[in-house]
Amino acid sequence: MDNRLLLEYAKLIVKCGANVRPNQLVIIKSPIEVYEFTRLVVEEAYKVGAKKVIVDYIDSVNDRHDYLYESVDTLTEIEDYTVSRAKYEVDNQACHISLTSPNPLALAGVDPLKLQAYSKAKGEKLSFLTDYTMNSIGQWCVAGVASKAWANKVFPNQENNVDLLWEAILKASHVSEFDSVSSWMKHSDSILEHAKLLNSFNFKKLSFKNSKGTDLEVYLALENIFAGGDEYSAEGVRFSPNIPTEEVFGMPYKTKVNGIVYSTKPLNYQGSIIEDFYLRFKDGKVVEYNAKKGFASLKALIEFDDGSSYLGEVALISHNSPISNMNVLFYNTLFDENASCHLALGQAYSMNTKAGTKLSKEELIKRGCNFSNTHIDFMFGSKDMSVIGTTYKDEEIVIFKDGNFII
Repeated sequence: MDNRLLLEYAKLIVKCGANVRPNQLVIIKSPIEVYEFTRLVVEEAYKVGAKKVIVDYIDSVNDRHDYLYESVDTLTEIEDYTVSRAKYEVDNQACHISLTSPNPLALAGVDPLKLQAYSKAKGEKLSFLTDYTMNSIGQWCVAGVASKAWANKVFPNQENNVDLLWEAILKASHVSEFDSVSSWMKHSDSILEHAKLLNSFNFKKLSFKNSKGTDLEVYLALENIFAGGDEYSAEGVRFSPNIPTEEVFGMPYKTKVNGIVYSTKPLNYQGSIIEDFYLRFKDGKVVEYNAKKGFASLKALIEFDDGSSYLGEVALISHNSPISNMNVLFYNTLFDENASCHLALGQAYSMNTKAGTKLSKEELIKRGCNFSNTHIDFMFGSKDMSVIGTTYKDEEIVIFKDGNFII
């Protein structure tokens, strides 16, 4: 892979993704396999003036050993120093960069209940850190990095599969040799404009139907605001939380979702692949579900906590979109969600309701906001998806026809 393109990508992550500010603390989480690219990101962060860059390397093989051999009691003991470290990050207004390069088979065969127990314990102990990022108090960015394990899943039995995966990642992320930062800003601006257009209709609900069987009615939270592209931190710093991104998304009203939805792409959840699943909602809650593959993992997700059986996000993406047209299944939600309309089980983003980041939890609940210690996207878009929006004046507006935006 051309090192000039990788350097452009590192610059994009630092300058547009996290938008690292001078004298700021930067926390990078990275799989150990991609240490070479991580070094590029570290250097770029320092070049724009970062005060200190801390890298936390993740080893999926050792993680697997932990899950296999530690007891549940040991796994769920979240040490005080872990909590103190997270408080240090929040107190010092750190920005967070997460480099993702999944090994889709790393946790295959691990008891989903162990994974669930650890995630739940960690989520409860570090909920303040989740609030810090999900409420965009500080900048954060998630971006993909090619590795052999991931490439083996996406492009099996191909010698140059790591290069092929890099090409797909860079194409999806609008990276080229010539000023990728400017190119990304134009792309993000176009998404923001589309979100403004959707907000101008003041929709109270969205209705989804396709030939696979999806027939779902999603009411939107009170004073819903569609967002997409870039966000702004509490200090007014513009940043791009997801690279790549194509979505415009809003907040479902927690208890006003009814009908059935069928997945159209596999979901990689905690190292297990869930395929061909459906969810039936009644008054916002998942009341029936099944999967042809990965049922135990789907069950663990839905039963994760009180909010994980309700929706926290509804996102709109045309079937005829750049990542969808690549016709590559990434087995990674960051990429696959940007090829398809998707929903998320769990925590909602407070930014998706007017002045939401300044409201109390009780005020957000009154607007229909869901709370959870997890947020997991799954894809349900298709080439024949229809989406109809109903306004507060009870006007019906066709948003999608044959899988694509028509407004």
